[in-house]
Amino acid sequence: MCGIVGAIAQRSVQNILLEGLKRLEYRGYDSAGMAIFDAENTLQRSRAMGKVAALEEKLEQQSLKGQLGIAHTRWATHGKPSEHNAHPHQSGDKLAVVHNGIIENHEALREELEGQGYVFTSETDTEVIAHLLSREYDKTQDLLTAVQNIVSGLDGAYALGVIHADQPDTLIGARKGSPLVVGVGIGEAFLASDPLALLQVTDRFIYLKEGDVVCLRPEGSVQVFSEQRETVSREVITFEHGDGAASKGNYRHFMLKEIHEQASVIASTLEGRLGERHVLTHCFGADADNLLGQVKNIQIVACGTSYHAGMVARYWIEKLAGIPTQVEVASEYRYREVVVPEGTLFVTLSQSGETADTLAALRYAASKGGYLASLSICNVPGSSLVRESDLCLMTQAGPEIGVASTKAFTSQLIAMMLLTLSLRMVRQGDDQVQADIVAALRGLPGLFEKGLAMDSAIETLSAAFAEKHHALFLGRGPMFPIALEGALKLKEISYIHAEAYPAGELKHGPLALVDNDMPVIAVAPNDELLEKLKSNLQEVRARGGELFVFADENVHLKEGEGIHIMRMPAVEEHIAPLLYTLPLQLLSYHVAVLKGTDVDQPRNLAKSVTVE
Repeated sequence: MCGIVGAIAQRSVQNILLEGLKRLEYRGYDSAGMAIFDAENTLQRSRAMGKVAALEEKLEQQSLKGQLGIAHTRWATHGKPSEHNAHPHQSGDKLAVVHNGIIENHEALREELEGQGYVFTSETDTEVIAHLLSREYDKTQDLLTAVQNIVSGLDGAYALGVIHADQPDTLIGARKGSPLVVGVGIGEAFLASDPLALLQVTDRFIYLKEGDVVCLRPEGSVQVFSEQRETVSREVITFEHGDGAASKGNYRHFMLKEIHEQASVIASTLEGRLGERHVLTHCFGADADNLLGQVKNIQIVACGTSYHAGMVARYWIEKLAGIPTQVEVASEYRYREVVVPEGTLFVTLSQSGETADTLAALRYAASKGGYLASLSICNVPGSSLVRESDLCLMTQAGPEIGVASTKAFTSQLIAMMLLTLSLRMVRQGDDQVQADIVAALRGLPGLFEKGLAMDSAIETLSAAFAEKHHALFLGRGPMFPIALEGALKLKEISYIHAEAYPAGELKHGPLALVDNDMPVIAVAPNDELLEKLKSNLQEVRARGGELFVFADENVHLKEGEGIHIMRMPAVEEHIAPLLYTLPLQLLSYHVAVLKGTDVDQPRNLAKSVTVE
């Protein structure tokens, strides 16, 4: 969603802020802006609609020179995309603020402030914060105190960056329900909603906790205050991934780069977590053996692509560990009355660890009580989801820039298989089934390399989709969620309407859509449901549908008129969902390129969904 960058230094900060905004473009936005105090403490502001490049062009014509500033990329929630709604927002000519999140009581606050003579120039909820701060600063004459005083009256979620002309040596940040990190430099300090924004200036970060307010000074001083206004110490963490993670390298798009990184990501996620024949269960925590042994039920909650990973995991956990498992979309779970069976492990999946609905679901589960424990599968150490869960497993995917998730999804699947095998291990001990799957996991990076060799053939195949408006994806068993993921990828980045169904459901409605203008994509590993799937494909062909089948190299399926077969490397049955994800990612990518869409930043979507 929206992105924040702030800097206070003993050098000009304009280019630091601008580079930070460029590194946040992956999050999704519709406008950008920057505010800096110059040497005379005059507030200078520049805002632009569209890409950060439009703001950069303005700054080339009239630069903003100063050592204290804040910047922002906005994704519209209140008020249409426009320059006057873009951040930073001001109150008068001295105070500026940037804000991520949503202030739910902004209408009542706006009415109150207008009654006191404050004039609003935007439709945003953020401008309410600016005027509240201005009013409070007039009373206290201290920016830190003003921020601490007003945040208790804000309902909803926020990450804030605030500057004031009367205190040109102070940058204030605050967070509640929306991520904010402090970049620790040498004689300078920074704020950002994502560490990636600051990797050009530091690799040392403080991840602020819920309710924290931070005060940054130009000599690099960082003071953190808890919600109770007590001075607290927060750990400084060195970022594990190099600055190159935010570069496309030789690839045309981040998405293609991240698809090709999956073999190494899988190896990283498995590293140090596999014994010779089984998973090392302590990778989930020191007391994992004891806790996992008490699990009688599992509730998985996630959003989007992560939800599909949870759906695959349900098949694995119930088959291999024998534990009843429920999977639910976080935005639905958090708003219903939940009955918690005894011994239920609450599992959340999120790439960022800041997904608003997933985080709210975790907090709802914690407030409701009755769960045995909570476990997060996440890619970002120090994120809210990780900090607030009892157990966690980091997926080691590295930064993922493309909005359409690829390597984060496969690393989540690996993590869920590790959980599945750990649950089996604490119940049944070492056995041959686990040993076979562990061996298959070790060989998976090599299989992904073979799968990537299909890239050029899939690129050729993609031409058949360039003029299509609809597509149908089919799978059975654990391949059905993979079909859902394939459909999601195609619709996300090519804007082709795509749906997925369990292949056995064709006769219950979707078959009515099948004709020679409806391509049907199927995933066909060599598993126990293969013969059933073959029958379903015949139903499609009999209605004139054109079939595109990704099939195991040992599966007997013939090419023919209207039937295109892409041969996949043979793979162990249980981990087939991982491998069959790959060609669907490549297909959606090449179709999107043919259609000329913005692959890495598809319209209307954001990478990190930090508002409800």
